[in-house]
Amino acid sequence: MRILFLLPLLFCSITAHAQQWAIAIHGGAGEAEWEHMDAATASAYHASLARALAAGSAVLARHGSSLDAVEASIEVLEDDPLFNAGRGSAFAADGTNEMDASLMNGATLEAGSVASVHFTRHPIALARAVMEHTPYVMMVGDGADAFSRTQRLEQQPPSFFFTEMRWQEFAGVMRGSGRPVPPRPAGVPPAPAHGGMAMLAGPRIFAHRYGTVGAVARDADGHLAAATSTGGMQGKLPGRVGDSPIIGAGTYASDHACAVSGTGVGEYFIRLTLARQVCTLVEQGNTPQQAADQMIHHELPALKGGEGGVIVLAKSGLPVWSNNTLGIFHAQQVQGAAPEVWVR
Repeated sequence: MRILFLLPLLFCSITAHAQQWAIAIHGGAGEAEWEHMDAATASAYHASLARALAAGSAVLARHGSSLDAVEASIEVLEDDPLFNAGRGSAFAADGTNEMDASLMNGATLEAGSVASVHFTRHPIALARAVMEHTPYVMMVGDGADAFSRTQRLEQQPPSFFFTEMRWQEFAGVMRGSGRPVPPRPAGVPPAPAHGGMAMLAGPRIFAHRYGTVGAVARDADGHLAAATSTGGMQGKLPGRVGDSPIIGAGTYASDHACAVSGTGVGEYFIRLTLARQVCTLVEQGNTPQQAADQMIHHELPALKGGEGGVIVLAKSGLPVWSNNTLGIFHAQQVQGAAPEVWVR
């Protein structure tokens, strides 16, 4: 009789620990996108965000981990030339792509990141390899590229990451600042006639002045994770690194508070340790929305030039976002609800 009496209690104890899974993603923030976007371009961005969201949601729906979910979503965005990460990355002043990425496991506070990598198809996968297969948190440059090869991650030449639209934007930035445009990367076809812009069909690819892609997730076990990936700033000096690969600045996750991925002016996010500060405010009793708004609408603009946005997910409740730019590409899904995508 005692065993029969305890079984309902055991069942209740197990189900009480079940969590409602949730995921949110972003595709960068900015101004020009929302000022000049036509219907066809908005539709293309909507479809791309929906695909990335579906990839992460599918992981969570089959009881996968939040870490697997954020990586799955980010990899879809890294493969999409509409976004400034992976394929479609911005160009440094020497005409190369320098890609950064990071992710963090909220259950253990383990983290991995890479900066200024050139050849890995999915920088987010390399960041995870750093976390899981080294004693380090961050690797950069040639060393990170070499480590990627030892991990047998897919490598691609510079021509794989090249998009004509992104290059034309880059050329405009270089000319506008009085700097010479470097030669096109090896293996890339010659520029189309008339500078290329008028002959490019399809949706417009925006520069995403504050362009990154990111994801935060909570799995059915209640564990949080965050991930961020970027191609950096158009025309930046080679070797410049922003907030995206800096744990605590552009990415942070803790099961005790929240998961955060940011997009914005990296130098300001770094100075504020912005992602970690959002979680600190949540730990102090603020709601995720209050914490995000405090950092994005008060602390960030208090530093002149501080602009951007974040997506935030706590150990319970819905994802939230906050941005002080004109817009931020983002999408979310919560267990039992339909996916939601915002491009305007």
